[in-house]
Amino acid sequence: MAARPTWKGFLKVSLVSIPIKVFPATDSAGLLSFNQLHGACRTRIQQKRWCPSCNREVPLGEIVKGYEFEKGHYVVMTDGDFDKVRPASTRIIDLVQFTDETDIDPIYVERAYYLAPDGPMASEAFAVMREGMKGKAGVGKLALYGREYLVAVRPQERGLVMYTLHHAGEIRNMNAIDELASVPDTIKPDEIKLARQVIGTFESKLDLAEFHDEYKDGLRQIIEAKIAGQEVVAPQIEAPPKVVNLMEALKKSLDAVSTTKKKPAKAAAARKVEKRKRA
Repeated sequence: MAARPTWKGFLKVSLVSIPIKVFPATDSAGLLSFNQLHGACRTRIQQKRWCPSCNREVPLGEIVKGYEFEKGHYVVMTDGDFDKVRPASTRIIDLVQFTDETDIDPIYVERAYYLAPDGPMASEAFAVMREGMKGKAGVGKLALYGREYLVAVRPQERGLVMYTLHHAGEIRNMNAIDELASVPDTIKPDEIKLARQVIGTFESKLDLAEFHDEYKDGLRQIIEAKIAGQEVVAPQIEAPPKVVNLMEALKKSLDAVSTTKKKPAKAAAARKVEKRKRA
């Protein structure tokens, strides 16, 4: 099924405006969803809109949105009131600043979207701007889902990727984590060197497609087993041993990784020798 846009408008850089469509970059279809049931009869629980003052269920047509400006006092907002709020970001993503794409700290990223040209006439300008932005990220604003987001836009493959960003005031200061106060400032150089060696043995080209959701796979197995009337026994997970001597643990890690890598190498060499003998 073709992806459907969630927003249409313009991407603006200075005096250049490009008609675009915005598409979600993530797909929740692969997630497992569960319903709340009454355990005694396995009936699905209903979430009812209940008015305690009128002591009755309220139909959706009677529901309004209210803002509590004082305790127990509300001002009611209508759809017309929301329509009156029309900043430029409701129709235009105006990129007002550019920076190196590596300057965007991942902690600020909330959600990813794809941008695509809206119509053949916009494609050429879209491609030119995409190439001109290589290595850069443009920052602007977008009104989406009833609020205005700070966004960052950067090139990726044939299109552009837009990230909605948290505002700086939404990011908790790391100094608020009391447990970090016990982290030492001075570290032994030998330990750092050995730690880097261990980390270096795991370095390789990253391909996130190689990683699978083992938790979801395990849930599916349990669900299928329960449907079939079978019982699944959970495997025992042993807690990792506490590190008493850091240097010793790092050395053992390095030896373990080296041994693991040698085995496939020896097996490959043995296969080569066997092929030569057969030839």
